[in-house]
Amino acid sequence: MRELVELLCRALVDDPDAVRVEERDEDGEVVLEVAVGGGEIGRLIGRGGRVANAIRTVARAAATRERRRVLVEFVED
Repeated sequence: MRELVELLCRALVDDPDAVRVEERDEDGEVVLEVAVGGGEIGRLIGRGGRVANAIRTVARAAATRERRRVLVEFVED
């Protein structure tokens, strides 16, 4: 799942090397924290959060395969 979210985020920004995705477990849920530098967080969030919601939807769909719950959080580096 981490690799999928990282692939999607790297494709959306100008500097793919600035994208970092960290995975951690919290109360049985997988939390993916996406960090990007250089002021490109807006590209990942999108107008009205549409891009961020699309990334979250794809991650949730991939997680249902493994019968896990996933949360995707975006933070600016």
